[in-house]
This record gives sequence, structure tokens and C-alpha cells, in this order.
Amino acid sequence: MHPNRLLRLAAATLAAGVLLTACGTGTGTEGGSGGGNEKITLNVNLFGNFGYQDLYAEYQKSHPNITIQERTAAYNDHHRDLITHLATGSGAGDIEGVDTGFIAQMRERGNLFVDLGKDRQSEYLDWKWAASLAKDGKQVGYGTDVGGLAICYRRDLFEKAGMPFDRDQVSAAWGSGWDQYIEFGKRYAAKAPAGSAFFDGGGQLFNAIIGQAPVGYYNEDNAIVVGTSPDVRKAWDLTVKAIQSNLSAKLIGSSQEWNNGFAKDQFATIACPAWMMTKIKDQAKHAAGKWDVASVPGGGGNWGGSYLTVPKQGKHIEEAKKLAAWLTAPEQQAKVFTARGNLPSIPALYDKPDIAQYKDAFFNNAPVGQVFTTAAKQLKPQYQGPRAGDVQTTIRDALVRIEQGKQSSDESWKQMVSDVERLAK
Repeated sequence: MHPNRLLRLAAATLAAGVLLTACGTGTGTEGGSGGGNEKITLNVNLFGNFGYQDLYAEYQKSHPNITIQERTAAYNDHHRDLITHLATGSGAGDIEGVDTGFIAQMRERGNLFVDLGKDRQSEYLDWKWAASLAKDGKQVGYGTDVGGLAICYRRDLFEKAGMPFDRDQVSAAWGSGWDQYIEFGKRYAAKAPAGSAFFDGGGQLFNAIIGQAPVGYYNEDNAIVVGTSPDVRKAWDLTVKAIQSNLSAKLIGSSQEWNNGFAKDQFATIACPAWMMTKIKDQAKHAAGKWDVASVPGGGGNWGGSYLTVPKQGKHIEEAKKLAAWLTAPEQQAKVFTARGNLPSIPALYDKPDIAQYKDAFFNNAPVGQVFTTAAKQLKPQYQGPRAGDVQTTIRDALVRIEQGKQSSDESWKQMVSDVERLAK
């Protein structure tokens, strides 16, 4: 069954008023709680690497009665499954990660999540806290990180192609905008090492460009504006221009082929929110020190960032709330940034020397702390509507059709707009 049909089915089930049941996961609609020294397992369902493995070990050492089991799935699969589990009343983890593109869907289902309270509101970026508030004021998610934007690039591949490879020179070469990035890419492609495209894939490039727009896929009235927004059309046209200039490796983000692309040096640049550094480190271990970080064309913007939520159907709600709060506390967000690269969503950390002055050896000692904290301070967030994640996937699929030669740009645009409009129904 097509993922979008599954999502519509799940939503319809919710609308029909299916009540949450214990379904073997607890003793009531809000789950049970393992008290005292009872041995319990907390299931944490995530997409990708949140950088929590060392933290789990630390937490289990101080909580010997708790075992933490992490389960990860692909981005779309994870969110599709979570929506289905919420609809059916069973199957969700004790803690569920949610991306910014799907958090609006979860806050609309606020009655299915535990209210995390307001105690930590003052810690967070105002917009990050507000993005996960349900209409009744209940907080459904603790923010884990924010994206920000940069460009990560292979300095060794640039050097082999006779291109500037010093990060300041690279930043200056395309700093004024995406047209300059594309022109730089054309010069790279003319002398690139065999098998190396300029960037990884159209979907990822589009996400970065639209992430700089004041309005993304929705206006604040929750109306999808994809078909009429000049910013969406501009991002589309720039991405298509890059694709038609043969600069794309034609890889879909987070796919196995994309992972292999890192290992096989199939692209030289990638749109790089802070969390992308973790993915690069995981998939390109052989290229440590060969990657570097430059400014994003045009400056500013955001892509991504996530939340930890606690579904009411969980078996150990109190323990899950405590773990979610601990994993997202300032101390732990700082540890994740210096270990993996996920940028904290707690602004008090940005001026701390161990964050602001942090350099990453994997990225040729790039001053990633300075790059991403500066980006976060300048960040102007977009409003995220209920199906933003699904819209993003629909646009990605449309760009893939162009990359694969299945449709022209105009044909794919028309189908994409039609597909997106159906999401709003």
C-alpha cells in the first residue's frame, strides 16, 4: 500500500474516534508505571542517529533497574508507523522521536501524548517550544536539536578538480547565492574525479533552498501554498537548473544508495544542517579529515530538528518522561553536539566556550561551533503545517522523476502540485 494511503487511513481512523486501549502495553489508556526497583525496559523509537548511545549507558548506570532499547527506522517509515500506532492505540514506543516536518501532526493529536508540562519553557528557543504545543497548551515534545544550515564539502575532491578548497575561499565563492553555487558546481564538474557529482540529490538541495524562505509549504492559517508561492517555485527552478546541469548524483536522502554514495565518494558537497554531520561521520568514516564546512549560499536558513514525545499508550510513562527530559537537558544536548554534531535547541549553550569554540577533527578542524551557533542565532523559523513532512516527500519524489528522466520539469511540477493539494483534503 502506498505510504500516503496508509497515512490517510490512519488519519481517518483517528477521526472516527478510535479510543486508545492498553492492548497489552499497560493497565489503562495512559499506561502503567514501573515503580521502585522493578526491572523495566524503555523502548525508544527514532529515525536515524540521535547520538544517544553513550547517554543510554550513562543513564542505565545510574538507573540499574532500567534497560533502554533503541529501535530506528527510515524517516518516512518511522513517522508513518507512529501515526498508525496512534490510530490503533498500540505499537508505539515509550518514547518516540518526531521530526519538525511531522510535529504539527502530533500536536494536533495532543490528546494521544503525555503533557510534558511548562517547567522547561524558559530553557528553549521560543519558536522551538511553541512548535510542539497542542491547541490546549499541552506540551507534547521536548526539542532535541535545531538544524541551521551550512554546506559540507570534500576538500580533497575540490583540490583534485583544481578548485578552491580552503573553507573561507569556498564560502566566498558561493556566498552571494545559489546561482553562484551552481556555477561553482559546473566548474567542478568539468574537472571532477571520475564518478564524483557535485551534490548528492535534488531533494536535499531543494530542502536547503526552501529552508531560507520566510514561508515554506504552509501559511499560518494552515493552508498549503506550494502551488502559488514564488519562494517554492524559485527553489524548484534552482534545483531543476542544478539537475539539468548534470550536477546531481541523483541519490535520495537516507536511502541505502545515498549511504553508499558517501562511502564511494559519489558527491563532493551536501546541504548540511548540523545534524547532517552525524550522518556523514557514520557513512564516510574513510574520509575523516577530508570533509570541511563552508557557509551556505545566501546565508541563514534552517532544515530539520527533532523532538522526543511520550505517547500515552506506553507502559512506563513516568520513567519515559524522566528519560526524555534527561536526554534533552542542557548537559546532554551539549554532549551530543560535541560528540555527534546535533545543534542544541537551548540557546544558553550557544555562548559557552566548549560549544561556541568547538572544532571538529573529522571536518578538518572546522569551527563548527561558531558556524552553527551563529546560524541558530540568526535563524528565522518557518511555520510548519500538519502535513509538512509529507509535502516535503512529495516534492522530493517529483524531483526524482526529473533526475530519472521520467518527466520534464513542467510535467513533474504539475503532478507535484496536484499531489500536494490532495494531501490537504
